[in-house]
Amino acid sequence: MDHTVDTDRAAGRDFVRRIIDRHLEEKRYEGVVTRFPPEPNGYLHLGHAKSIVLNFGLAEEYDGRCHLRYDDTNPLTEDEEYTRSMQADIRWLGYDWGDHLHYASDYFERMYEVARDLIRQGKAYVDSASEEEIREARGTVTEPGRPTPDRDRSVDDNLDLFARMRAGEFPDGEMVLRGKIDLASPNMIMRDPVFYRIRHAHHYRTGDAWCIYPLYDFAHCLEDAFEGVTHSLCTLEFENNREIYDWILDAAGFAEPRPHQYEFARLSVDYTIMSKRKLIRLVQEGYVSGWDDPRMPTIAGLRRRGVPPEALRRFCRSAGVTKTNASLDPSALDFHVRDVLNPVAPRALGVVRPLRVVLTDWPEGHRELLEAPLHPDDPDSPTRRIPMSQGLWIDADDFRKDPPPGWKRLSPGGEVRLRHGYVIRCHSVIEDPEGRPMTLHCTHDRDTLGRNPDRRIGGAIHWVGAEGAVPVEFRLYDRLFREAEPGAGDDEADFVDDLSPDSVQVVRGFVEPALRDRVSAARRAGDAPHDLRVQLERVGYFTVDPDSDGDELVFNRIVPLRDGWKPGAPKAGESKKSERSARTVIHQTDADRISDDRREARAADPELERRFEEYQRAHGLSVKQADLLTGDRATAEFFEAAAGAAGSWTEAAAWMANDLLGLLPDAGVAVVATTGETLGRLVARVREGKVSRRAAKEVLAELVREGGDPDAIIARDGLAPVSDDAALEPVVREVLDAWPDKVAEYRAGNANLVGLFMGQVMKKTGGRADPAAARRWITTLLDDDA
Repeated sequence: MDHTVDTDRAAGRDFVRRIIDRHLEEKRYEGVVTRFPPEPNGYLHLGHAKSIVLNFGLAEEYDGRCHLRYDDTNPLTEDEEYTRSMQADIRWLGYDWGDHLHYASDYFERMYEVARDLIRQGKAYVDSASEEEIREARGTVTEPGRPTPDRDRSVDDNLDLFARMRAGEFPDGEMVLRGKIDLASPNMIMRDPVFYRIRHAHHYRTGDAWCIYPLYDFAHCLEDAFEGVTHSLCTLEFENNREIYDWILDAAGFAEPRPHQYEFARLSVDYTIMSKRKLIRLVQEGYVSGWDDPRMPTIAGLRRRGVPPEALRRFCRSAGVTKTNASLDPSALDFHVRDVLNPVAPRALGVVRPLRVVLTDWPEGHRELLEAPLHPDDPDSPTRRIPMSQGLWIDADDFRKDPPPGWKRLSPGGEVRLRHGYVIRCHSVIEDPEGRPMTLHCTHDRDTLGRNPDRRIGGAIHWVGAEGAVPVEFRLYDRLFREAEPGAGDDEADFVDDLSPDSVQVVRGFVEPALRDRVSAARRAGDAPHDLRVQLERVGYFTVDPDSDGDELVFNRIVPLRDGWKPGAPKAGESKKSERSARTVIHQTDADRISDDRREARAADPELERRFEEYQRAHGLSVKQADLLTGDRATAEFFEAAAGAAGSWTEAAAWMANDLLGLLPDAGVAVVATTGETLGRLVARVREGKVSRRAAKEVLAELVREGGDPDAIIARDGLAPVSDDAALEPVVREVLDAWPDKVAEYRAGNANLVGLFMGQVMKKTGGRADPAAARRWITTLLDDDA
């Protein structure tokens, strides 16, 4: 296949594809071979999904192949359950590895021989120094490392000791195999890294055959080379590891063409965590029902929730392949879900929070079957029959005893059309002792079935006939966390403190009987429950949960019909941290999602209406964001200038909606001292890592008050992240020295304490420490094997 790419096309391609294009044009490789190398110590999540879509997608695009390879070098955490779940997830996403299923454990003997060869070359040695001694001997960013007493062991002694390590003569931690590289290297990873450790533990595949296991840096590059991988793609936190990747392949004698490592920005999503350690905690401590809980960001959870695989693939592709870390709003995934499901999901009627209606003028015992299309936008759509009789269920949210101005649903004395049915009028309300409506008595107009140009009714509501209605348990899922960055708000914050109490609501309602028939047909055909998706009209997209048993149906809400999140004040009773967060969100009812004033402004200005629709359709903004940004032309133009300068519509929209608008006077953007282009440049600086989100909010407040240049303010106030090793390393050491008990607890196995140390480093640097650099220093100083 000819992979020549013309200049115009290449200009719009991401950096990975440009690299591959160049390599193929140079005929460096005969074809493209990628790999997806998960560690089987948990379930795959959204971050893995991006890597799957990228690696398998590149293999498809270039007629190459992608290997599935399990990085199973840690017997303490890995399990066959995880390997099975990962294969199911990848296949569900639409990809297959063919004959190329591999395990790092398949190569243990070959890796061992490579290690022996490095010893013979004098490039590796067995070190019996303690973990603490090795760590101290590594030096600092300003001081070179120093050799431990064993660095100059003879080759014969090293070969003998390494063989005895394998034979199980030594306990865990007694000795390690280290590379003999450069103790003065500015890259701390190159200062004689550990290649092998002793770990007397049962491996889920190799049993007790091994008691020494290679570390990631030693194993990963060799696995790539053994398999003929051409482009080894990993996330940016492994950028410093590229040097050791190349060194090992050089030392092991792998000549060009051989694998090379390339780093891209990982996928991050607001209101979401993707740390396996934290996800395991949610499962083990019962905060969720399991790895496939529909609130989890795992692929299994998304599948159970009903997210179609095509929507997840589109979402991952929309994140792009860049060198800049950024966090997406979860509404972007919801947009793709709706976009995929809208043309294909059959329609049905369902009532989530039922309120009884009795048609007092309906003939006793009379029953009608009304016709309704399964796909209203398709003129050739098949239809289903909806039974109607004297009793009905409507949604309680569609009735107001004291309706607000402009109310277009049902109220005492008011009229409304039943979807696909008659116009009804409410003439009396029966209430419970607390004054809550229990039953509505209504009449119907027999002449209003179908379209009647002489009878204009303001609104239509969904309903289910009481006769034959199918009872359903509805599980209404929402964001698992109420903070955009769980656990990041306070120095001592625990991410579970940010769990949303409203992440799931379980209610009982009804659906039309035709839907039960479709569920039964799908079961007979052997289809998975969560692959049956339906749009309940005016409510949202739903799928059948596996908990459904016989006629007891359980429906999961995949997404509402519209995004219902907005920035705003915290609910009563929320934590003080939530009160301080500028990104706290609350859930709104359908009636609250769009401002009446802004709706009227768009009705009077077709250009604003066009932008309102375009922001959602073309740029993936939520309904609420699009509403906030199209109340007047000045705001819309300010936003578009910001999006252009930021290079991201979604990020600019998030900053406008969540941060800027709350700082504006009543006159809006027209009177502020800054411009949309300036805001966009500030957003870009956050994405580039040149200023933290927290510091950027301070800059934004000054820009709104006084104007100015964001770069100048960042430089003047010293707001740039502290990422320089010379500045960061002493701070990390100071923190660790101040917490000796916690350091000892960490080294005894409590890895959760990294969050505590991170919080203290952030506190000492005023929140300016670069998180990735700080975490790297913490783990380097705490545990050389991390």
